[in-house]
Amino acid sequence: MTDSTTLPMPRPRKILTAIAAVSWEHPADRAALQAMRAVPGFDEVVKKIYGFIGERGVRLLFQADAVRVGPTQFPKLQQLYTDVLTSLDWPTRPELFVSQTPFVNAGAFGMDQPFIVINSGALRLLDDDEMRALLGHELGHVISGHALYRTILILILNVSFASLPFLAGIALLPIRIALLEWYRKSELSSDRAGLLASQDATASLRMFLKMAGGGDMAQMDLNAFLAQAKEYEETGGALDRIFQILNTLDRSHPFNTLRAAELQRWIEAGAYDRILGGAYTRRGPEAEQRPLDRDLDEAREHYMKEAKAVVNDVVDTARRAAQAFTDTFKKK
Repeated sequence: MTDSTTLPMPRPRKILTAIAAVSWEHPADRAALQAMRAVPGFDEVVKKIYGFIGERGVRLLFQADAVRVGPTQFPKLQQLYTDVLTSLDWPTRPELFVSQTPFVNAGAFGMDQPFIVINSGALRLLDDDEMRALLGHELGHVISGHALYRTILILILNVSFASLPFLAGIALLPIRIALLEWYRKSELSSDRAGLLASQDATASLRMFLKMAGGGDMAQMDLNAFLAQAKEYEETGGALDRIFQILNTLDRSHPFNTLRAAELQRWIEAGAYDRILGGAYTRRGPEAEQRPLDRDLDEAREHYMKEAKAVVNDVVDTARRAAQAFTDTFKKK
């Protein structure tokens, strides 16, 4: 790295004993989840898809053309996965598969028994430290209970309605929009889980750089990428901000620049170091007793910052336009 960005140095990985998902979940993720569940027809869609396709059907859809990771199949990936399960102290081992897909991605799917699929493109692009971050990201989805709703969205987006006749008559557009908004926010949560699993901030941020550029690190620079992310977030006017929102609406994932910036903010706020120091919520009564209004208050602050940025840009643009109009008449 060639710039002055300071990131925590890698250290021996700690076991985060009994860590609860709420320790890393982004407040906007939890708020979007509550909003999604309140959309009319949402529960009906979930029940119908779950009842029609079932656990076995989902597994057949996602696993039929993939290789299950084990001691004799992708043994290196098997060991990295063990590292991640150990760091996050997760007692069960969701099945892990590799799918022959050149696009760099991964996913956590399933209903009652979630499983993880890593695209072969990710194996070729990422080094071991980055792969731990990716595996931790997907395990974070599993621990947070995201797999069911992520599976529902993938089916709605990718399976033809002719194959889902039982959804006829249900207004799916509001459900689809709500699912996509939640899906994007859930990625921010699991990015944090990936960092906690790998415990290598540079590798976790570098993963986004590789996913964005798909290139050799000899040709890319992490600090320049983080500066690019900051520029994307902070520069431009009202029209740019509107385009940023519109460009995101139909995406399942936030842009990689924004994911890197969001994760870096979480690190700089000290949350990552506090968790490694043992200040986190444990699974069980401690996590279950967390009040919902606290989550909603934190999420409201996040969304208010986004809304304020839009309003400020609009006001600033209007002010400059009015000034230009006034100056024009002064010159006459």
